[in-house]
Amino acid sequence: MRLHEFQAKSLLADYGLPCPKGAVAITAPEAESIARDLGVAPLAVKAQIHAGERGAAGGVRMAHGPAMVRSAAEALLGKKLVTAQTGEDGLTVRRVYVEAVTSSVKQIYLALVVEPALGGFALLGAAQGGEEIERREREGRLVRERMTLSVGAEPDPTELGAFLGAIGLEGAAQAKAATLVAGLRRAFIELDASLIEINPLAVTADGDLFALDVKMTLDDNALFRHRDLASLRDEDDDDRVKLTSQRDQLNFVQLDGDIGLVSNGAGLGLATLDMVKAAGGRPANFMDIRTTATSLDIAHGFALLLDNPAIKTLLVNVHGGGMQSCDTIAEGLGVALRRSGRSLPVVVRLAGLNAEFARTRFKNFGCAVIEEPDMASAAQRAVTVAASGRA
Repeated sequence: MRLHEFQAKSLLADYGLPCPKGAVAITAPEAESIARDLGVAPLAVKAQIHAGERGAAGGVRMAHGPAMVRSAAEALLGKKLVTAQTGEDGLTVRRVYVEAVTSSVKQIYLALVVEPALGGFALLGAAQGGEEIERREREGRLVRERMTLSVGAEPDPTELGAFLGAIGLEGAAQAKAATLVAGLRRAFIELDASLIEINPLAVTADGDLFALDVKMTLDDNALFRHRDLASLRDEDDDDRVKLTSQRDQLNFVQLDGDIGLVSNGAGLGLATLDMVKAAGGRPANFMDIRTTATSLDIAHGFALLLDNPAIKTLLVNVHGGGMQSCDTIAEGLGVALRRSGRSLPVVVRLAGLNAEFARTRFKNFGCAVIEEPDMASAAQRAVTVAASGRA
């Protein structure tokens, strides 16, 4: 779950993140009022969308008084902002963050990110922050320090000092940065984050630090531990398919093919995807039905596929067992087909718990499925049907 800049700054303030004074507004008059309350100039009026490179796209505007803040907010609110990270459609600006501008002698990059290959997370940094940081990361130009997930295991002071020195922090600024890193590390663990990125982190002439922009992502799979944080999700800015799948107990990834895939179990789902590719087909998605999914949850998952006009056939490859049985998945398909009214060829491979009962459920719902005895033949049949358009 991605957080907006103003949300991340507010959340991380409790962990010692230093930020310029600011507040969020949803109307231009409210932005003007915030500017009057802050009583400083100049001010930055910043579009709050889930995308980077806002400045280059005109999403960050400087203002030298309340009236200019109001004009800047009017120019942004309700408008589409297109950046290199939004795609051609852009994202609608529904909030702006009005913030005091901070003078700095240096602006650096600092981030904590999950490192799956290491089974932990890493501290990343660069002596120069700003845009195009993703390109510099791909080119291997960032300084990297591995961190530990163990609670209470603080970074080695010597190694951390070397890291901070490598990104240009010395003296008072380095000492404050070390304290900041300790707070961010604690936030990363306690809040189940997968990304905390400060870009840029401003260094003043006095050696003070200020986070000018912050990106933060929380692990969706850990939100059950943070019910209060779940309310921070901006559903207007999030992908509808992703939101639907999360709510309906599905692990779902959209792809660009024409064969809709349904399976129960991540391993089985990946194997199904690989077999379709090996047979010359193009998967339209990866879908893993979680053991906690009900038949209605599964129906919503099938609806995601039926709503995709690019999909020409469905391939349902399930193995009943544990908490999820074949008949529950069959019922989900039947409900989805009745609701959508769309008719698609459905290739099915059933095995395990209640496979025979699932066949009965298909008949009861009037689902004319094409059943295959094994995974290989099911994948090949789905590819053939998708290519020919006939069952």
